[in-house]
Amino acid sequence: MTTAIRRADRRVSPVFLALAAVMAVSGWAVWSGTLGDYTGVAVFSFVVSGWVVSLCLHEYAHARTALHSGDISVEAKGYLTLNPLKYTHALLSIVLPVIFVIMGGIGLPGGAVFIERGRIKGRWRHSLISAAGPLTNILFAAVCTAPFWLHALSGVPAVFRYALAFLALLQVTAAILNFLPVPGLDGYGVLEPWLSRKVRRQVEPFAPFGLLAVFVFLWVPEVNRVFFDLVDAILRGLGVSQLETYIGQEYFRFWQGAPQLPQTGGLF
Repeated sequence: MTTAIRRADRRVSPVFLALAAVMAVSGWAVWSGTLGDYTGVAVFSFVVSGWVVSLCLHEYAHARTALHSGDISVEAKGYLTLNPLKYTHALLSIVLPVIFVIMGGIGLPGGAVFIERGRIKGRWRHSLISAAGPLTNILFAAVCTAPFWLHALSGVPAVFRYALAFLALLQVTAAILNFLPVPGLDGYGVLEPWLSRKVRRQVEPFAPFGLLAVFVFLWVPEVNRVFFDLVDAILRGLGVSQLETYIGQEYFRFWQGAPQLPQTGGLF
């Protein structure tokens, strides 16, 4: 009985499989151009489903690393099933990040799974658990941009390229924001085990407001400009131009109508 329960606790959730199926089908629709004038709808579905899939993988990485570090409770909590409905903060982990993608094209970091830290010994393990999530975003960004940095874009439809570029932008923004050493974010979780107990106690009350503080600072024009300059620089290093991410976002916002695409620059 115990073995059967443990297998169920690790079995990939039908919810996640459905999300992956939506991503695959909408990706095919973007690639083939089947929807014609409604290609933007396919781009929207592809990017949103891809973003939610990456969020699930982000939280799974936290949980899986915690499991191997000593917290076996993550199995019973369903974190290893990749089911977004099992996360402690489904609103913070899934809903709000998706809303921010729709509103502003920012990969907002979500709330982490609940890890029983008392079961885990060793500061390095605690740091690795926190780092595992944003490292997954980095890996996802590398996969999305692989056709760009491998110079394998020949035969790839332009719209699919733009959709990949925008999805990669979301992953890069999420990785950067998550790695900020702000209480409540993964970056602080990496540093926290190395801080004194006194400092941790002093910082702890501010953790619930860390994400809000990041959001407020991103509204400051100077901060926003520096942040996206960094994002664009990273994407350029991966072979993705700012124009490609911009057009991808324009397709994503299908409700604003078809984007006016430039006819120069060698992108077509």
